[in-house]
Amino acid sequence: MTHVEATDQGHAIPVPFEFRLHLGLSAALLVTLLAGPEWAAAPAMGLLLLLGLVAIHRGPRRHRPVDGSPWRHIRTASYFFVVCSLLRVVRDAGGLPDQLTLLPDLLTIPAYLLVGLCFSIMLRRRHDTDDDAARIDALLMGLGTAFLTWMFLIAPRVSAQLSGAQFINVLFPIIDVAVLVLALRLLLGRGARQPALWMMVLACGVLFTGDLLYCLRVALLVGVPEQLIDSSLLLMFVLLTGASLHPSMRTLTEPQQVVVRDLSRARTVSIGSMVIIPVALTALMPAGTTASNVIRAVLCVLLVLTVLIRVIRSNNSRAHAERISRRRVTHDTLTDLPNRELLTETVAGWAGRAAAERLEISLLFLDLDRFKMINDNWGHSVGDELLRAVAGRLSEQVRPGDVVSRIGGDEFVVALASPPHERLAESLAERLLAEFNRPFSLSIGDVVTSVSIGVAKSAAGAHALELIRDADTAMYKAKSNGRNVYALFDSSMHAQVQDRVRLEQALRGAVERGELAAHFQPIIDLASGELDGFEALMRWHSPVLGHVSPVEFIPIAEETGMIEEMGSWLLRESVRQLGEWIAQRGPHARPLHVSVNVAVRQLRDGSLVRLVDEALRENDLPPSALWLEITESGVMEDLETALLTLNALRTMGVTLCIDDFGTGYSSLSYLHRLPVGIVKIDRSFVSDVGENGANEPIVRAVLAMTRAMGHRVVAEGVETEAQRDWLREQGCDLVQGWLYSKADLPANLTGWIEHRAPALTEA
Repeated sequence: MTHVEATDQGHAIPVPFEFRLHLGLSAALLVTLLAGPEWAAAPAMGLLLLLGLVAIHRGPRRHRPVDGSPWRHIRTASYFFVVCSLLRVVRDAGGLPDQLTLLPDLLTIPAYLLVGLCFSIMLRRRHDTDDDAARIDALLMGLGTAFLTWMFLIAPRVSAQLSGAQFINVLFPIIDVAVLVLALRLLLGRGARQPALWMMVLACGVLFTGDLLYCLRVALLVGVPEQLIDSSLLLMFVLLTGASLHPSMRTLTEPQQVVVRDLSRARTVSIGSMVIIPVALTALMPAGTTASNVIRAVLCVLLVLTVLIRVIRSNNSRAHAERISRRRVTHDTLTDLPNRELLTETVAGWAGRAAAERLEISLLFLDLDRFKMINDNWGHSVGDELLRAVAGRLSEQVRPGDVVSRIGGDEFVVALASPPHERLAESLAERLLAEFNRPFSLSIGDVVTSVSIGVAKSAAGAHALELIRDADTAMYKAKSNGRNVYALFDSSMHAQVQDRVRLEQALRGAVERGELAAHFQPIIDLASGELDGFEALMRWHSPVLGHVSPVEFIPIAEETGMIEEMGSWLLRESVRQLGEWIAQRGPHARPLHVSVNVAVRQLRDGSLVRLVDEALRENDLPPSALWLEITESGVMEDLETALLTLNALRTMGVTLCIDDFGTGYSSLSYLHRLPVGIVKIDRSFVSDVGENGANEPIVRAVLAMTRAMGHRVVAEGVETEAQRDWLREQGCDLVQGWLYSKADLPANLTGWIEHRAPALTEA
């Protein structure tokens, strides 16, 4: 049967029956020793000693503490105590020769040392050795106790002719004070105060009391009942050994969480009493012997010095805490760089003296390119590691007086002040771009990331927040210029930013409001001239902004994440429309396909495969009817993640296309790894073929290469018959472009669906 006892941390600890039995039997035996018949005293004492030895063996074996060495020291000390107790009984009965009468007292000293060693190990294991407040408070109480013990109990009775026994026994209370100080350190230190801890501290207090009574009786010849002394020392033995039976004994050798407590009233009164009373008594009591006065003075001086140290440490600790608090407010916790608040304060301070000192304040606003990809691919811990590495590299590139700050996410700002003619900001921006070409050595290996930088400058009267905003605006301009560049702010950028924000706000909710439309451009089989399928293209007509070019709204949709919803809509709508056209053409017509662009974010989203499967099932179409177009650059951003999605789609039977081939990486090794069946040549390479243009050798090479790899080729942007004829001669499979039809609404493409190829569009 087990009882449950609540600890001061709120966790329930079961109290074993063995522990309660130990305390119950020990209490009964102590009562017998104090109030029972004389003949029962010796058996009671023997049983108490036996119970203690059993407890100190059973407890550590049962509860298995992390470090069992303190309990082994207690066990050894217990044997010393048992031997000393038995020798005292023999000595009191006259069974020891005169030359061995000091042996029981001498053997007590190793026991005390072992108990002190036990407490020292526990303090170290609990990480209490650096707790200044507990250490000083315990020392104060110990010094006060030593002072009172000396003043009232030892000094008045010590004669110049002390015998050896008297001298040893007079020292016991002083030795006890040292052990008591260690016990108080445990009690006052950090961490939970569990029952086992209270028992051990109480045992030290009882030990001090018992030794003090023994000293008064044996050394100073004060009339103290012997049974009271024996009971006190045996109670100490019961508590010290019994603590090992309580489950909380494990916490005494485990690192403790710091528990910050206000100085309690009891602790304050205890400290105050131990300081005030000795000092007052020193001033009021008459002088004694020279030796007594010296000891009394030394103890008082130590008390005052300890109080002074506590005051100094407390003040320093408060000042340190204030500095830490201030730093947490003004510095980024991850990189320890100044944050936006401190950056603003610094720039405002510079602005105040910019006119007088003819300074130009410059801000470089840095944003890591595709940082989200790193977080998504390797996790936030690697992302944080990269941010710390970036912070270190930026700090290495600036002057001592410049400020490198992190203002959020993957955004950093470098602030500097210099004479206007030095072009310091531009020079630093160019140097930083070059520095980011070097890989960062992280735990996963070398990682390369580029950076986009916006530069803003202002002379006298610069407002910090406006300058940060301008640098941010310039950074977005750098992003739109292709990333891995820097851009200087000019006033025209404000209008561009306002237009971008207005467009972004209008784009939100466009799918729900039905503002998007799917346009389709025919894809023609060159060999037969027949319709092979359509490419679906997204168009947006805003009630406020009118028709918005995809060149304008697609990049914004990709940056904000709206492209995922918009891309899903386009895929479902395209598959639905293809299903209508196939049903309209009849079962014996040439099979058609629809080709849909897939954004980078969709490739990283695990739901794309499920979306494709649902769309095909809802419209009863085979997977071969769907082509998905991906860009080289989009795949290369996170090749391994993209391959997982692409392989799953290819296994399903969907045809994959590389779009705009030749404008990105164009690596044969990458193309070989990708499970694609179609390569689309970008219109920029097709524009001058058939006229001995410079791109004809490139197109020939691409056609030969893809044919060797078993891929079909679609040429985009075919606008003239000469281009068509040249591509047919070179063995190109499919074409699309204005020569045949522009991308249009389904209602305007009925001629293609009804097997009537419209007349070629005039070039």
